Amino acid sequence: MKEIKAIIRPVRLDDVREALMRTPGFPGMTVSHVEGCSAPGRHQPQNLKEELLDFSPKVRIEMVAADDHADVLYQALKQAATTGHVGDGLVWMSEVARCDYLWQPGQRGG
Repeated sequence: MKEIKAIIRPVRLDDVREALMRTPGFPGMTVSHVEGCSAPGRHQPQNLKEELLDFSPKVRIEMVAADDHADVLYQALKQAATTGHVGDGLVWMSEVARCDYLWQPGQRGG
């Protein structure tokens, strides 16, 4: 199983949700509203105050998917979230050793 996470622009959430809903194997997702700041050197702040206050609203998406669907879901999320501008966010995928549904004791996901 794979965990797919992304930090995206809030305005891209509806497009991402629609793209994922059309993607085979979509397991559902958790969405959190967060704030983020750019890494030093990724943009050109006008002054130190602007650099220190460079927090902007973002959306964090998390899902755990079966191995055979993970790459397609990853690409669908990435494509739907991208605008081609600095600040689009990032997406990453990692291995999941174990995942259990809490609502059915003893049943393992995947």
